[in-house]
Amino acid sequence: MLSQIGIKFLKKINFMENQKKSLSLKKVINLILFGLFGLFAFLQLNDKDGLIWFSIYGIVALVHLYAFFKPLNRIFLWILFAGLLIYCLVHFPYFQEWLQVNNKSELFGEMVYEKPYLEGTREFLGLLIAAIALSFKLKNTKKQ
Repeated sequence: MLSQIGIKFLKKINFMENQKKSLSLKKVINLILFGLFGLFAFLQLNDKDGLIWFSIYGIVALVHLYAFFKPLNRIFLWILFAGLLIYCLVHFPYFQEWLQVNNKSELFGEMVYEKPYLEGTREFLGLLIAAIALSFKLKNTKKQ
């Protein structure tokens, strides 16, 4: 009887240690995503529509920084996530056009004004990456 209580206690302690490790990993991931999206935001400042993209990436960065300190409201996260996906759908036709082009490496080159699908595809993929990062937050935020 006493040994069973001791085993249950040790299992509970081990479970709690694993929870602390998991929590610290989530915090590290939040910091990494904050830094990454902060860098994405900074790199947009030289673009002609840089303020829009700076704002989008900046908000995603700030969400992860805030989540490092405090839990986020799931409704707020869902609204941001939905907004990113809706804006992503606006750029989806450009992505479809790019999929039909033979030279896929053009995506990583200079902007060519005769090929607006390149910039549209880049924007689509950026929004998709931001939405995926927010889905990580949604998955790891407790239901309220």
